[in-house]
Amino acid sequence: MQDPRIKEMASVLVNYSTGVKKNDIVLISASGFSCLPLVKEIYAQCLKKGAKYVEYDFTIPELNRLYFTNADKSQLAHFPQHKLDFMKQVTVFIGIGSAENSMVMAQVNQEKMIAYSKVVRPIIDWRVKNTRWVVTRFPTHGSAQEARMSLDEYEDYLFSSCCIDWQAESKKQDKLIKLMDRAERVRISASDTELSFNIKGMKSIKCDGRCNIPDGEVYTAPVRDSVEGYITYNCPSIYQGKEFNDVRFEFSKGKIIKATAAASNTSLNRILDTDEGARFIGEFAIGVNPKIRVPMRNILFDEKIFGSIHLTPGQCYEECDNGNKSAVHWDLVKILTGDGEIWFDNVLIQKDGYFVHEALLDLNPGD
Repeated sequence: MQDPRIKEMASVLVNYSTGVKKNDIVLISASGFSCLPLVKEIYAQCLKKGAKYVEYDFTIPELNRLYFTNADKSQLAHFPQHKLDFMKQVTVFIGIGSAENSMVMAQVNQEKMIAYSKVVRPIIDWRVKNTRWVVTRFPTHGSAQEARMSLDEYEDYLFSSCCIDWQAESKKQDKLIKLMDRAERVRISASDTELSFNIKGMKSIKCDGRCNIPDGEVYTAPVRDSVEGYITYNCPSIYQGKEFNDVRFEFSKGKIIKATAAASNTSLNRILDTDEGARFIGEFAIGVNPKIRVPMRNILFDEKIFGSIHLTPGQCYEECDNGNKSAVHWDLVKILTGDGEIWFDNVLIQKDGYFVHEALLDLNPGD
């Protein structure tokens, strides 16, 4: 018997997140076969909504590993024009990850992965700018293991954080948007973290279940050269198939001038040397999903942890463009629960992971 929460999650993705309607051309892009039950439900619901055409594709992480292991320079440089041509017809994109092994790329040549990410960037940029898109995850034994949970526990955690009243959450986020839009200076203070930057003139964006499921963050971008100080991230991050812990950045005039990580300094700095923009910050965000409280080693969840912030090296978003361009966009998370403060100008907004500003109290979880 199929878990009824799969149908509920598909409904969130089809009806709320992307608003599939008559004559849409939908692409369901799945990584791994474990998510087939969700793909089938989305496929059926899209057809019932009147979509003109529903395409689906499955990518296999082990085949991707073989590609990066064996491809030569000319193969890596080949641009898959047919994918861009089809993407230009797509009106709705739904991406689903169902990884069984997050370390499948751990031993792959990093330079090859970086080079290929630059080649295919136009396809991703077109999708982000021109489709109604959402990305999500499906529970697997591998992802449960990464989260240090049983599969049953992981399924409960995932579905509870995805299948919530997003319209109600959206209204709550509006209050944080108003405060952030009025702020000029942000200061983050916590253990081994003392950071400040300017957000004056930068638009704030709420993430209320439209592009990510689970969702739950409000983001903007710092003025590119305004970041000063240092930060140590306390949430594990898996990027390009490697796990990074205790990442620490020091900033001067917006640039990361020193970067360290536990046993990963070389790999960390290689990523930051991808291009000029990789050492500048493209996004600052506050996590507000009331159902996500602990790291899962999955950035789609971890960047939404209530009581966290993420400060992202690399590409900014067009919606709040601070001018930083890069092939990198790496969301690194700092959890402030029990240790940390967020200040807008001279006003304390959040302390120890809970909002203390009167206008934001209803964002706090019921616990």
